Amino acid sequence: MGGHGIRIEGLRKRYGEGDTAVDALKEVNMTVAPGEVVGLIGPSGSGKSTLLKCLGAVIEPTAGHMTLGDQVIYDDGWKIRDLRALRRDRIGFVFQAPYLIPFLDVTDNIALLPMLANRPNKEARDRARELLDALDVGHRAGAMPSQLSGGEQQRVAIARALANRPPVVLADEPTAPLDSERALAVIRILNRMARQYDTAVIVVTHDEKIIPTFKRIYHIRDGRTHEEAGEGRKV
Repeated sequence: MGGHGIRIEGLRKRYGEGDTAVDALKEVNMTVAPGEVVGLIGPSGSGKSTLLKCLGAVIEPTAGHMTLGDQVIYDDGWKIRDLRALRRDRIGFVFQAPYLIPFLDVTDNIALLPMLANRPNKEARDRARELLDALDVGHRAGAMPSQLSGGEQQRVAIARALANRPPVVLADEPTAPLDSERALAVIRILNRMARQYDTAVIVVTHDEKIIPTFKRIYHIRDGRTHEEAGEGRKV
């Protein structure tokens, strides 16, 4: 993959007009390289959720520039016609809860996205098994979500996020419900997967257990980003 994993320049988001207008994002600048995991932190109401929705092409920014991989996706307007396909094929999502489909087994939960992108069934399932093996849950390939532990479910959710080889993965509070050991295990996995698959990963978090693990952190305050070096503590 050429270019940056993700690059954001001068991103703004305004809700409403006139006297009632609210500037949720005023000046957001962020670059995350392929293979890198960065933290995004900030107090409630600082603009984290709005930024994540813009990055995930869920809502439209008001102004700015966004590049995924080597492709400009937003430049004071969307440059991609099919935003649903963009979300499916170019952006991976990991949430606080795994949100696995309960009536599909583990392999099909992962293979579904490539299948929706018109990949052959065998190719999609082979990709699912590759990811499950990489995440040390290959032995659970035929299990149903209800048969998995919480940690196993989150690993499957990470595999699903990587299924279409996206240049960027957005992880929204992925460790919030986990104890310290499992939270650090998730961050260890995200770092390993980022390096292995050359994926840029942004982790939105309030979790004090994992913040020391980031080498770079973006604070968002009053709609503006401020970059700082993190501790980069090994996990």
